Amino acid sequence: MPPLAPPHQPDGPTPAAPPMQVLRGLAVSPGIAIGPVVVASPVGRRLPPRKIAREAVAAEKARLDRALEAAEVEADQACAEARDRLGPQYADILGAHARMIGDPTLREGAGRRIEQETIAAEHAVIEVLEAHAARLEQLSDSYLAARAADVRDIEARILGQLMGRRPRGLQDELPGPSLVLAADLSPSETAGLDPRRVLGFATEAGGRASHTAIVAAALEIPAVVGLGKFLDLARQCRIAIIDGDEGLVILDPDAATQERYRDAAEERSERFQVLSRQADLPAETLDGTRLELWGNIEFSGEVEACLGLGAAGVGLYRTEFLFMNAEAPPTEEQQFEAYATVIRSLQGRPIVIRTLDLGADKLESYRASAPREANPFLGLRSIRLSLRDRDLFRPQLRAILRAALLGDVRIMFPLVSTMSELRQARALLAEAAAGLAAEGIPGRGDLPVGVMVEVPAAALVADHLAKEVDFFSIGTNDLVQYTLAVDRTNETVADLYSAADPAVLRLIERVVQAAGARGIDVSVCGTMGGDPLYAMLLLGLGLRHLSMPPHQLPEIRRVIRGIRLDAARALAAEALAMETAAEVADLLQRRLREALPDTPPRSGAPRSEARG
Repeated sequence: MPPLAPPHQPDGPTPAAPPMQVLRGLAVSPGIAIGPVVVASPVGRRLPPRKIAREAVAAEKARLDRALEAAEVEADQACAEARDRLGPQYADILGAHARMIGDPTLREGAGRRIEQETIAAEHAVIEVLEAHAARLEQLSDSYLAARAADVRDIEARILGQLMGRRPRGLQDELPGPSLVLAADLSPSETAGLDPRRVLGFATEAGGRASHTAIVAAALEIPAVVGLGKFLDLARQCRIAIIDGDEGLVILDPDAATQERYRDAAEERSERFQVLSRQADLPAETLDGTRLELWGNIEFSGEVEACLGLGAAGVGLYRTEFLFMNAEAPPTEEQQFEAYATVIRSLQGRPIVIRTLDLGADKLESYRASAPREANPFLGLRSIRLSLRDRDLFRPQLRAILRAALLGDVRIMFPLVSTMSELRQARALLAEAAAGLAAEGIPGRGDLPVGVMVEVPAAALVADHLAKEVDFFSIGTNDLVQYTLAVDRTNETVADLYSAADPAVLRLIERVVQAAGARGIDVSVCGTMGGDPLYAMLLLGLGLRHLSMPPHQLPEIRRVIRGIRLDAARALAAEALAMETAAEVADLLQRRLREALPDTPPRSGAPRSEARG
């Protein structure tokens, strides 16, 4: 890790306080952190001379082999430490690093450069891995920055072994509990953070799907990433606020802002503790309307948090991690074991397993023919990829059908936009079930089938889809993105991305009505489902199932228990008649305050700052 710059200590008379500055990034780990700032300063590597003598090639390749073996052992040790500290699901991130270091293609590629170019092993490793990282970054996709960061994490491990030293750890030079601001943090650096010393962190690079973000959330360290170039601005900063709920970093906050955030942080902590103790209470309105609150998970270890916070089941189990961390497609047996672990831990509670929801570009490590797409969001992804690559899809379907015998399991297809896609997917599911039966392998033949409604096309034909599925789940993140033509990962158009837009609300209403007409369940599993601002609106629109990250369950339960169905319906009718997202958002704020005056503000910052 590069050296850390201590908080700025001016010489001479104390200058006037610098003006407060509010920066917006991507919120990836919730919470509020306030404290002194430490800036991680990137520095260039001091490498040995690039060229070596021809007679030194054999010895240099042997040195490379030793370094790779040592780096792989080091990564395995980091994986074991993460397993003990965070659980197996997060250890898998670092375990994947060890497998990548041990991949023969890395050894062969670097060795070939040493031999052909007569260069030092350090330079050969950098050429191979930087080229790989650059290719990932050029694909312009939200997941790819995460993979590039992983590659550079591996690169640092190998270079450390080659050069006989590892950089000092991120926390070694902290003067005390601090906020860390950096260009980027690797997943292994993040996994080693001590929340007592690193109160929160913010980075220039990164995305919501990065492994660094995933680990930060597991450690419950407030974090904001994707801020863009801001470190030069931050070097003179003495104190800062990281708002991991709203994705804000406030440099040199004035006294009033500090007090407002400290109050918000204290209230947030106390509130969560109180509400968590009410996990056994039903999510029921004042007039007796019951809602089902479910959890969204990616790893088996998250089930415990869901159950501890009162989730009635898992409304969204993302299966992508099995594919993204692998050097080869996960086998049917590997998938079966992963699904079975989660299903058993739910002890009979329902679970919705979503099939692979990635683009072809994310799997190019083992899909040599993966196309290069100019616009991956509109390309070969999700159910489209699964239907095109049936050798990838069939093992997943078989694994889910087998695991479904262990509990209350439903299957869900993502990004369905046409009846044809649904029918093809259902036909392949039936084919997989028939194949298991013919082979004498136990599997469930009557698995409930649902689709994610996350594109306008699906919402507009929801009445037709409802005839051939058992449930809908509305993925509001993508539904907003595709409805408003706004990339939800692009902060330059963030002001246009709003779940409160009337167009989005009308599509949700249409889906709920179509489900009601056919008597099937409909849930929301996107961000709206876990946002207190939208809970009353969704209830009024007719939703009776909401699914969300586990930590959001207590607050949503509190909101539901404090409102009436007739008031929620009136609110929904009023919102649907409005013309702009701003009008709807203001209405939702007012009605929520009227119904629950003790509702905390959406962040410690004034709304004008939060939108800045």
